[in-house]
Amino acid sequence: MSANKTIIDIWNSVPTPSVPKLQSVTVNPKTTALLILDMQNSICKSPRCIATLPNINNLLTTARKNNMLIIYSLTHISTASDIFNTLAPTKKEPIVKSYVDKFYRTDLEALLSSNGIKTVIITGYAANGAVLHTATGAAFRGYSVILPVDCISAQDPYAEQYTVWHMLYSPGAKSHVTLTKTNLISF
Repeated sequence: MSANKTIIDIWNSVPTPSVPKLQSVTVNPKTTALLILDMQNSICKSPRCIATLPNINNLLTTARKNNMLIIYSLTHISTASDIFNTLAPTKKEPIVKSYVDKFYRTDLEALLSSNGIKTVIITGYAANGAVLHTATGAAFRGYSVILPVDCISAQDPYAEQYTVWHMLYSPGAKSHVTLTKTNLISF
């Protein structure tokens, strides 16, 4: 590859990465939090996003049965009423509002720390927005990150693929991430 070629010039010559292996994972409900990011009816409109609703709801139901900490996020201009009814937070489940990195100018880190959280399960929309940046932020802060691929979505499947690849291979994050799906998570 010539140093003078741009990414556009080499686009078609880049091979698609191998499909990553999903891992079984057992979580400790006392030290694990479920993060449900930006699952708002105003932005989660694509069939890919809608398809994640039952998976996230199943995980949410199990997390609540196990008394896990559950934290929601919203985009900076939304309200709690924008969250899908099937995923609606209870009055005691906190909500943070921010741009794509949910640690940015929120009390997310304080909520996790004060509850003794060591591991976060990250779900939501968009994979290449809130999921990618919040998962990266969590990994940089030393949290173990569990990423169930059937609970994340984006407008474009490539964005989902890139997010998974990025989390598995990026410096600083890769040693903190476990890629899984909901039926491989046990409590």
